[in-house]
Amino acid sequence: MQLHLNTYGAYLHVKDQLFEIKIKEDKEVKKHHVAAIKVKSIWLSKGTALSTDAVHLAIKNNIDIVFLEYDGFPLGRVWHSKLGSTTLIRKKQLEASLSPLAVKYTQQWLTRKVGNQAQFIRQLKKHREQHHEYLDDKIDRIEQMCSKIEHATANDIKLVAEQYRGWEGTAGRLFFETLSFVLPKQYQFSGRSFRPAKDPYNAFLNYAYGLLYSRIEKVLILAGLDPFVGFLHRDDYNYKSMVYDFIEPYRVFADKVVFSLFAAKKVRQDFTEHLQSGIRIHKEGKVLLIEAFNKYFEEEKVRYKGRNQTRINIIQADAHVFANELIQKELPI
Repeated sequence: MQLHLNTYGAYLHVKDQLFEIKIKEDKEVKKHHVAAIKVKSIWLSKGTALSTDAVHLAIKNNIDIVFLEYDGFPLGRVWHSKLGSTTLIRKKQLEASLSPLAVKYTQQWLTRKVGNQAQFIRQLKKHREQHHEYLDDKIDRIEQMCSKIEHATANDIKLVAEQYRGWEGTAGRLFFETLSFVLPKQYQFSGRSFRPAKDPYNAFLNYAYGLLYSRIEKVLILAGLDPFVGFLHRDDYNYKSMVYDFIEPYRVFADKVVFSLFAAKKVRQDFTEHLQSGIRIHKEGKVLLIEAFNKYFEEEKVRYKGRNQTRINIIQADAHVFANELIQKELPI
């Protein structure tokens, strides 16, 4: 279970060794109780609060607490201070960032990302016969970008980084043009807009990416990897480069969740509001998105390496494979 506190004034504390959530509605305080053993993460939006007792109980039960901006971007997290894995993984990760391995893994992640985009459009094509010619053209052009990434190699990531970013960016532009084209007219948008979003679709997508960022950071930490030591993305101060590297193949999961909500016309006009700086999602919109996101990641299962797995478990397994490859340790079959 993921605890999401979105209601302004919501308060999380501990009573009888249970998490108690207090929410004031219509001059009445409603209380909800949850056992710590059932909770994986606690997510708090602005305007909510928690007690130190709640922090202590979360730490003791290995529950991370994530603080979110209004647009869903993770501002910070509270977790226990144990690494939970050997520091050798982080040493090897740093070595890999300065070796040809950085090129190898960057190619893998970006080709999977762009390949997933082409595959998603291929799935959309099945039910849109009237748009086959348009969609075929987009698929072909995106796959061309994927091929360029796959075949451009070097001994140093710095020598091909700009090319990778250019091809990835072109594929992304084609991908989002396509999604907008097939959406109902009232939901169509003009390309990607980040923080702030310029339209409801991008507002939902930015929030979904924010939820995904936090999950990616957690799986990296659990695998013993350093979220800050990346290969392709820049090494700026406090910039979680590896989160932005490793997330690439899995962005399509968030893309699919958001697209399905808009394609099914589940997003009402009053789920967002126009501000001077851009578009912001209201509480009702966040509830719709978070429920769909959690169901897609935590509940639905897909076939993966001979087993039925949730998507979050697939990402965690991939992170462990990556970590073990860095230290050249074979996983048991």
